[in-house]
Amino acid sequence: MAVEILVEKQLGVNVNMKIGDRVRVKESVIVYHHPEHRGQGFDIKGSEGEVVQIATVWKGKPISANLPFVVQFSKKFKAHLRDNELEII
Repeated sequence: MAVEILVEKQLGVNVNMKIGDRVRVKESVIVYHHPEHRGQGFDIKGSEGEVVQIATVWKGKPISANLPFVVQFSKKFKAHLRDNELEII
């Protein structure tokens, strides 16, 4: 609990999102690793998925990941995103 408060204050990560939350990509994000569009740019705006990991603590120490939220969109497709690119649904 103390680490989450520290992370939220120092690193500015939205701790309101939790693992297991359903989220939607609200901004245009181009990815190049989508399994159906490999090697080409693919916009995932509007895609829905589930938060499977939040990178705020590593080995008990707070970290400042640039893209802290790992969202699983399908069995084969995950993406690392920022909190301002996501909305909880």
